[in-house]
Parts: sequence; C-alpha cells; structure tokens
Amino acid sequence: MDWGMKNRMAQLIQADGRCLFLPVDHGYFQGPTRKLEEPRKTIEPLLPYTDALFITRGVLRSSVDPNHSKPIILRVSGGTSMVGKDLANEGITTSMEEAIRLNVAAVGLSIFVGTDYEHESLLNLAKLVDEGERYGIPVMAVTAVGKELEKRDARFLALSSRIAAELGARVVKTYWCEDFEKVVRGCPAPVVMAGGPQVDTELEVFAFVHDGIQKGAIGVNLGRNIWQNDFPVAMIKAIRAIIHENATPKQAQELYESITSETAAG
Repeated sequence: MDWGMKNRMAQLIQADGRCLFLPVDHGYFQGPTRKLEEPRKTIEPLLPYTDALFITRGVLRSSVDPNHSKPIILRVSGGTSMVGKDLANEGITTSMEEAIRLNVAAVGLSIFVGTDYEHESLLNLAKLVDEGERYGIPVMAVTAVGKELEKRDARFLALSSRIAAELGARVVKTYWCEDFEKVVRGCPAPVVMAGGPQVDTELEVFAFVHDGIQKGAIGVNLGRNIWQNDFPVAMIKAIRAIIHENATPKQAQELYESITSETAAG
C-alpha cells in the first residue's frame, strides 16, 4: 500500500482500529430529509465527535467549513430518486479529479446485488477502484438494498460484502443483522455498520452497535439514528463511547441520559 493510501486510511480508521463515520448524504436521493433540511445546522454540532463525514460534493461545498472539517468520504454515485422507477439504477456522478480537488480521504458508492442493475453497479465499483488505486484514494462500497429491506439477512449481506471486497473496496459499509459475525468473517475488507433494524429506543441502537463491534465490525456509518434523535449530540457521544471506549449498551444509555438531563436543565 502506497503512502497516500495508507495516510488516507489512517485518517478514517483511528489508532485504536475503530471508526465513527457520520453520513449526511441522504439528500442525493431522498431530497430534504427530516432534520437534514439545512445540512449545516445538522452537521456543525456533531462534527467534533465524528471521525469522518460521508457527504456529497454539493453539501460539502455549501455546508462544511473548509477551515474546520473532518476527513471526507465523498458520495460519488447517484442519479436516482425516491420517486423514480428504481433506486438501484445508479451511476457514478462525480469524477476522481473532483475528489482530488476536494482533498477527500475516500470515495463511496452503492452496489445493488440481486437487482436488475447488479451488473452495472458492480462494474461502477470496479471502475472506481481502478481510479482510486491509481491516485491513492480508498473506495468504500455500500451494500445497498434499495426498498427491499427484507434482504437484510446474513446470507445476502455476506454475499454482497464479499463481492465488494473481491472487487477491491478498501472498506465495506453494510447493515447489521442477526448472525452478523458471518458477514464480517466472510469479508476480507474492514466492515462498518450502517443502520440496523427499525428500533424504538436509544438502548436498542446501542445494543446493535455494541453487538456488531463485538462481532468484528470496526465501527459505524450511522446517520438518521443520530441526527434524527431529539438529542443528537448526546446520541453521537454515547455511540462514540461504545466504539472508542468499549462502553456497554447500559453504559452508553447512562451517558446519553446524563447528557440529555444536563441539556434539559441548562
């Protein structure tokens, strides 16, 4: 691995081997998502507690101060929307030259295994890896499931994650699921967790994050579970404690409650 690639990976994955990525790229297909209507207001209070931002070039330029940023994972795929025919029909929307211009630590795109656009999305990944390796920029592959949430099982996610690693992704973002250790064990690239199941409480979020870390994930790429929470700073601090301080779900819950109590009292 060349110096540039090593340096960028070290920006993303901290000295303890763990990471907390904050995705704020949802608008590229969802539009003004709830609590992400004004990205700068969402991002700024959370920035000190994340290890990297997953973001599109438009929101990066408009909503992140270049003098006070964190490492950037640039979302470079898109071309579909929630109201379109098929979310899986993505293409590469941003050039590697643009990624270099923006001084990013990595680029990321989605793959759609098992869909009508599996072939195209996997070739997009292979092409992006070729370009990334040429310039020392790691690629994060996102094992997307589109609207088919029932595909979030270990067998499917292990398949998707392994294919992403085989094609050269340096990091794989996939969903937490039951038997998550099967996904991690079969993926030779580092795995970060996207959102888990739909849950009703903070403790349930802390539980699946903790479980995934114990089963071999190096960290998370969690967005809505953090910034749609009523107390997003408390939420990201509690999740950070699980990832970087080996806190249990119970300890994370106690930290969350102590911060929210202080916020309410203040």
